[in-house]
Amino acid sequence: MKKIGFLSFGHWSDHPAYKTRTAADTLLQSIDLAVAAEEIGVDGAYFRVHHFAAQLASPFPLLAAIGAKTSKIEIGTGVIDMRYENPLYMVEDAGAADLISGGRLQLGISRGSPEQVIEGWRHFGYEPGEGETDAEMGRNKAMQFLERLNGEGFATPNPYPMFPNPPGLLRLEPYAKGLRDRIWWGAASNATAVWAAENGMHLQSSTLKFDESGKPFHVQQAEQIRLYKEAWKKAGHQREPRVSVSRSIFALVNDEDRYLFGQQANGSDKFGYIEADKRAVFGKSYAAEPDQLIKELANDEAIQEADTILLTIPNTLGVDYNIHVLSSILTHVAPGLDWR
Repeated sequence: MKKIGFLSFGHWSDHPAYKTRTAADTLLQSIDLAVAAEEIGVDGAYFRVHHFAAQLASPFPLLAAIGAKTSKIEIGTGVIDMRYENPLYMVEDAGAADLISGGRLQLGISRGSPEQVIEGWRHFGYEPGEGETDAEMGRNKAMQFLERLNGEGFATPNPYPMFPNPPGLLRLEPYAKGLRDRIWWGAASNATAVWAAENGMHLQSSTLKFDESGKPFHVQQAEQIRLYKEAWKKAGHQREPRVSVSRSIFALVNDEDRYLFGQQANGSDKFGYIEADKRAVFGKSYAAEPDQLIKELANDEAIQEADTILLTIPNTLGVDYNIHVLSSILTHVAPGLDWR
């Protein structure tokens, strides 16, 4: 059994073929898509976060709005770049969004990926400490975020406050019980997957990872997941870990599907560089008639290791078409793989 969600990168552009011409289009359609996805039985609505780009950037207003209009679907990110974040302010934003949704937030965070501008986090007022890399800064901010999500008091109260204080040290409000256990780490390497397990975070593994062996993408990703699970068990956490993998999967069930995605039918993994010195492997897209798609996906080792599949969607094609894409997977593919 698998949970099946969608992952939207939230693009927009004033392009004649796009249904999302503006930021407002993307935000409002994201809400409508999550509502419609819940109605057809999709388990999760997840959104990528990118700064300095015509894509979704500030997730919490969107997550809160979706939380207010839905009742069951998990709502999350994949991922928030912690290099850009104030961890304490983020605790407050996340707590509010989680309470509005009734405890359905599943937040994916990470140290981040290459961005649109050089060291964009500096424009947000952040810079690594002495001897600290930007990746270490992101991980250190993540640890601050996790610590403050526990809801324990840490700040000395003012003896002359505007409003009466409860006794003892003060915590950040609003406090969302259980949210600390619903934080995921987007890991691009085996080492950071192990680190995430040691620190009690669920694992998000994307459609790319650092190339650490030259093996096919799904094999490397499966090895990463197994290392994560071993580290989780060794750490002695008293709850079950969750693992999601992202995939571009399109069931070709009509002429429009074949026109839009048929050319991806015989795709393959690609190797390249996402940073000057970091070689990565990029997983292929899956596009085929449902019977063929079931055969191909059955051989994806990483999918077998994961409990959650996040389907990357072409959000620029609009709500109706994306619901068709998701419904096709639920109806024609998931049963044949025992995902449902």
